Amino acid sequence: MELTRLNLNDVLEQVGREKNIDPAVLIEALEAAMVSAARKKLGLQSDLEARYNAEIGEVEVFEFRRIVKAVENKATEISLADALKLDPALTEDAIGEDLGIKLSSEEFGRIAAQNAKQIIVQRVRDAERSMVYAEYKSRQGETVTGTVRRFERRNIVVDLGRVEAVIPEQEQVSKENIRPGDRIVAYVVDVLEVSRGPQIILSRTHPNLVVKLFEHEVPEMSEGGIVVIEGVAREAGFRTKIAVSSKDQDVDPVGACVGMKGSRVQAVVQELKGEKIDIVPYDKDEARFVCSALAPADISRVLVNEGEHAMRVVVPDDQLSLAIGKRGQNVRLAAQLTGWKIDICSESKLNQEREQAFASLSQMEALSEIQIQTLYNHGIRSIQMLINTAPQLLKTLPGFADVAIEEIISQAQGAGQSNENEKATVHDQARLQAGLLLSLNELLQKHSEELSLNALAVPSKIKALLLENFYNDMVDVYLESNPERLAKAISAPLSVAHWLKTEIAEQLSRLAGKQIVLKNTALSAQENEEVKSFFEQNGNDDVVTDNTEV
Repeated sequence: MELTRLNLNDVLEQVGREKNIDPAVLIEALEAAMVSAARKKLGLQSDLEARYNAEIGEVEVFEFRRIVKAVENKATEISLADALKLDPALTEDAIGEDLGIKLSSEEFGRIAAQNAKQIIVQRVRDAERSMVYAEYKSRQGETVTGTVRRFERRNIVVDLGRVEAVIPEQEQVSKENIRPGDRIVAYVVDVLEVSRGPQIILSRTHPNLVVKLFEHEVPEMSEGGIVVIEGVAREAGFRTKIAVSSKDQDVDPVGACVGMKGSRVQAVVQELKGEKIDIVPYDKDEARFVCSALAPADISRVLVNEGEHAMRVVVPDDQLSLAIGKRGQNVRLAAQLTGWKIDICSESKLNQEREQAFASLSQMEALSEIQIQTLYNHGIRSIQMLINTAPQLLKTLPGFADVAIEEIISQAQGAGQSNENEKATVHDQARLQAGLLLSLNELLQKHSEELSLNALAVPSKIKALLLENFYNDMVDVYLESNPERLAKAISAPLSVAHWLKTEIAEQLSRLAGKQIVLKNTALSAQENEEVKSFFEQNGNDDVVTDNTEV
């Protein structure tokens, strides 16, 4: 490696152009390489310096020694006599000054030259890495397009041209089937500077990926800034909701995002491998915004609780499942998009709650119907809630300013104590029922075949009706708390439902080795005849009925 024999100006220009590296970086690398090569030859104590001479295209290496009368260290000192041989113009006044001696690279040897070459290559690589890091650090928060190269420990390695990026497992969409060679668009989450070079972290799940894709497809966003994405909520691979607004009232933001015949939104959907996208108009009226976010469900009314930053959305009964969405996805995304807590309620449930609230508050003789309605409208919907309400607050409600609040609170406390006793009894019954349910589940696991509906001594038509109404086994039938519902499910008289539960209780008792209690009275003789007649009409005259109480 004879760098002094080359005109390095042309070399630096060519390498800088090919590698896109500043020539100053290459010059610094050359100077460091020549100093390292010279130090290999002359030792660590030598005072060396390299300078690039652009006029001759050469890196000049100088060794500096102190001019002295008597040399004690040959590595750093030179006698005046020897210095005069190199520079005859020197005088005795030069003693104590440093003399620069130009060295020839041919003196360094092959090993030193090879070491210099390695340093240059390393510096060039470092410069390239720094440039790549700077380039992609500035692109953080943008999208990039690359080609999938391989998979490493469940991470996807993407070739971006000059560098490889990584999509970690947690940033991948589980539904996507990605293979080596596929073209892929991803969002730059972070750029890390590590020893082996810049590490670019990409994501296919980030919500901003959808934003950037729309900005690419919708000129009204990227160029004019007329259409703005106000918010985005995403469950990657399944569904995304974006809220859009327009700065120009003549431009429909939703239509701009959808495009002619849906071309723009379809391009985004295709890039996201079929992910569903809901585009909803943003509205400063938060109640309207929540209603739009819950599309495609129809909304009847919205009850706003500013204190808890929550909304209760009432929908028709037939719209309840649509508003909630599959596994609650629609309402969950709407809540993320709007920033409000959203509770979906059907009209029938709201009416039921209203009836329960009126039934509870009607226990108070001191309250008129108008006052009960006032309490209900202000969120006080039970006696316990009335007890917990401050008297000062009650006096501020319409119709309560001139009433005896203390008397109302006293009546409420008396009625509340009675309700608490009833609740305690219900709680004890629920605890016993939970213990029974646990035992029955264990019994079902041990005797699944003997407790299946196929083992039930009833016509196949009855078994089919039970299955259609979600009674999967005998335990389900036994736990049915409403005999009328069971009778309706099998299109039979109420006595047949009682008989059926009694028969199953006997089967459970036999398998459990202990008495399983069924809380209903024994059938009367007339009811037994009614049961026998029912099964005879349905093709099973072998059913034996008796009046045994279980």
